[in-house]
Amino acid sequence: MSAVVLSATLLASGSAAGPAGSVAASAAPAAPPGTVPVSAPVYEPKHAAYDSIADDVFGLAVLSVAPVEVAAAPLPPRPVAGLDQTQMNNAAAIVKQGRAQGIPEKGLIVAVATAMQESDLYIAASPAVPSSLKLPHDNVSVDHDSVGLFQQRASQGWGSVPELMDPARSAMLFYNALDEVSGWQSMSVTGAAQAVQRSAYPGAYQKHADRAAEVVAALT
Repeated sequence: MSAVVLSATLLASGSAAGPAGSVAASAAPAAPPGTVPVSAPVYEPKHAAYDSIADDVFGLAVLSVAPVEVAAAPLPPRPVAGLDQTQMNNAAAIVKQGRAQGIPEKGLIVAVATAMQESDLYIAASPAVPSSLKLPHDNVSVDHDSVGLFQQRASQGWGSVPELMDPARSAMLFYNALDEVSGWQSMSVTGAAQAVQRSAYPGAYQKHADRAAEVVAALT
């Protein structure tokens, strides 16, 4: 047998002649057709945070992430005194603003009773004030250029239309005017309200006093 044929035979059997004529150890069996050789897994972290992952696989510390607690949004105030949710929300804005200004409970009742009479506790826009229609509002009514919860008028110096259409800002303007009324704390609800509003119906506010007191009690 020629040397070329012998070499081919040895290669086919997976053996080769050693330097002393011995046969070398057999090579690893070839992978089946269509497979891809798999090498040992190598841990190559792509980010610093990965260094603390996979304790039982790579022997590293496991990253512990504490759950994040998200505070639930506060619930809207529960309507009382026959109000709907929109009216109660507006009353809450009036009361909250009054408390921020240090207004006593009597003043909060006067303010809520006034808004009950003037707007039924709805933020009112007016076609007579076109810009008010472009601002958030609950309904539309026409009484000169009166707008908002307290039916205040920009033309009478109460403030800008955006201020009068905002529950908190319009309440602030009302409380500021109430504070300028000497002795309002000793007046009746209708007397204090009328001193601020100068309505054509001065006695109309008193009928809302009991309901306004109930609303303020529920919000304080």
